[in-house]
Amino acid sequence: MPPLDLSIGLGTSGLDDPETCTDTVAAALDAGYRHVDTAQMYDNEAAVGRGIAESDVDRDDVVVATKVHPENLAPEDVRETARESLDRLGLDRVDLLYVHWPIRAYDAAATLPAFDDLRDAGLTDHVGVSNFTPDLLREADEILDAPIAAHQVECHPRFQQRELRDLADEFDHRLVGYSPLGRGEILDDSEVAAIAERNDLSPAVLALAWALDRGIVPIPKARGDHVRENLRAAEVDLPAAALDAVDALDPGERRIDPDDAAWNR
Repeated sequence: MPPLDLSIGLGTSGLDDPETCTDTVAAALDAGYRHVDTAQMYDNEAAVGRGIAESDVDRDDVVVATKVHPENLAPEDVRETARESLDRLGLDRVDLLYVHWPIRAYDAAATLPAFDDLRDAGLTDHVGVSNFTPDLLREADEILDAPIAAHQVECHPRFQQRELRDLADEFDHRLVGYSPLGRGEILDDSEVAAIAERNDLSPAVLALAWALDRGIVPIPKARGDHVRENLRAAEVDLPAAALDAVDALDPGERRIDPDDAAWNR
């Protein structure tokens, strides 16, 4: 299996209107994105699949990722609902299939071998995890036959996930950052804005370029002109002073923090 080539991606959480979702995905791919992220939980896999089909970009040039809902993590449910996800997406395989949250029906010893089975059956090329703590990540690495290809977590300039970034290096997987703009709060952050202004960038492009330079794969949500603007981050070469200034920002709070998340136990 070739290694997973992850570039800045389009996050689709919150793209609830089917027509808007389809148009956004198609426009993002035509603009240059090659990584699209969805999930059973988002209830938009069918619209995402239509966007992929409507784009002029060849399917094999796109990394398509989806995630299994935490209610569907019993082994037979993993196998059944992953196939249902493929049906909705209109694909015979995804490039990356995640455990969305290690909660509710998740049981590492039972759940993870089902992901190995799906990989062995050719329904996913790679296995990923999302919202894992360091201890759960180490446990998953021990249980899975497949290497963990990616770990998806909240990550942005005010929540930099240094420990999980170090573990990504240790385990040789990609850290994928959702909410890379802190659910929009980074856009109104005066310290981020000052760094961005010194470098003639928007706060969004600064935050995304910082992530890419630090080995994080950001998957911002965007619509309209913001789709193209965010993609500019891949072309930005931030000077060391800007990177250091972002690194030195005081840490903030999680923006996505459900009560039953693994880190709250």
